[in-house]
Amino acid sequence: MNYLHTLLFGLYPYLAGAVFLIGSLMRFDHGQYTWKTGSSQMLSAKRMRWASPLFHVGILVIFFGHLAGLLTPHWVYAPFISAGNKQIMAILVGGIAGVMCLVGGAALAYRRFTDPRVKASSSCGDNLIIVMLVAQVILGLLTIPAAMHHLDGGVMLKLADWAQAIVFFQGNAASHLEGLGLIYHIHILLGLTIVLVFPFTRLVHVWSAPLGYLGRRYQIVRRRA
Repeated sequence: MNYLHTLLFGLYPYLAGAVFLIGSLMRFDHGQYTWKTGSSQMLSAKRMRWASPLFHVGILVIFFGHLAGLLTPHWVYAPFISAGNKQIMAILVGGIAGVMCLVGGAALAYRRFTDPRVKASSSCGDNLIIVMLVAQVILGLLTIPAAMHHLDGGVMLKLADWAQAIVFFQGNAASHLEGLGLIYHIHILLGLTIVLVFPFTRLVHVWSAPLGYLGRRYQIVRRRA
């Protein structure tokens, strides 16, 4: 069991990360015509107006929340906020963002599987990734009741120690997850699998976020009559 635990949470993260980076570079180099969101809004705008913003805002808050919460060393925020209060804040913010993401994602998944035009244009990868993302959000929300029983911040510290050990190559990272509930382990495994399949799905459009539009000069595309 210890060997399997080390394999899944000590070695698998590096495999997923390597495929994530190398696969993304290779797809950008060899398959730029497939480097797109594959938007289906023109096929059917039903539910898109509210579901897509809910999903994207929720998932962005979750992503950057995880990034900052897990990779920020404890000593950086310790003078300002305790680990327990940080965990409570993560539960509140993550819970709200998770519900937003779940509602929007579930609506988009329902639309993808039931709308004839969208369904006909969807690939297996499109269907798989939306199901994986919705399932991951559900798992994330299911960790909240478990975390509520340990508001001393211990859970947050263990998860942060694991993530930092992986990113900064600090020895046996898997040991930091020992004693955590099964729901956390499943949540982490599915998250790593999403990272693994990332380069082979429409998620690669995340690399091409249109940040240039924020500083672009104003353009007149049509004059008034």
